[in-house]
Amino acid sequence: MNSLIERLGAMQFTWRDSIDILLVAVVLYNILALIRGTRAMQITIGLILLASSYFVAQAFDLPALEAISREILFYLPFAIIVLFQLEIRRALARVGSNPVFALLSHRSRGSIYDPVLDASFDLAEKAIGALIVIERSQSLRAYIETGKEIDAVVSRDLLVNIFTPGAPLHDGAVIIQGGRIAAAGAFLPLPSGKPDQTISHGTRHHAAVGLTEETDAFVIVISEENGQVAASREGRLFENLKRQELARLLDAPRDGAAAA
Repeated sequence: MNSLIERLGAMQFTWRDSIDILLVAVVLYNILALIRGTRAMQITIGLILLASSYFVAQAFDLPALEAISREILFYLPFAIIVLFQLEIRRALARVGSNPVFALLSHRSRGSIYDPVLDASFDLAEKAIGALIVIERSQSLRAYIETGKEIDAVVSRDLLVNIFTPGAPLHDGAVIIQGGRIAAAGAFLPLPSGKPDQTISHGTRHHAAVGLTEETDAFVIVISEENGQVAASREGRLFENLKRQELARLLDAPRDGAAAA
């Protein structure tokens, strides 16, 4: 104990150490924000408990447990890559996105919220199925190219007309990019697995979750079966939303958990 106190007393804390601690804190915060509210959080807790068993075994001199835990620690990095491949892809995509562009695009999105909300609940009242995608910081160009490029001002009437049954582009997704409707009739990816939330839903809900697993886009889904409004963000599905709840989800930061 005395030697530990002496070593701590001999340490010199400099401004570099402050920056080092701050950077580590930022990295840890972003990792936790990325997995908060998801199954990855539960997996992380399990992995931490497995890893801590090695130090417990050393502290209490348990050779068998220590040997097993040492093997677990050796393979732990490979398990993390396999278990968290989706979160790793999402984090790398965020790091690669331009924060200045993201700030500017957030400003332009504010003006499109009202017509999008109006159209969503008009369609819901008529039980007309729809899929409306709002691009965030990550480009959706690959998905825009799967549909019919439009480049039109966002308006309630145009969105309602696009999704009216029998219209040429009603089957597919509308993608809003830079405050304008970039494409209609676009195809979205399905989820990598079958999330429990979307098993009872149709293709639109699956496609919404699939896109938000791959990108940071925000997707609004209107069910043609019951006229309910849902939304997907970060691979999560928020169902049976009222107008104020959907507006809050649109305005909420990406790493925040919104109430459904």
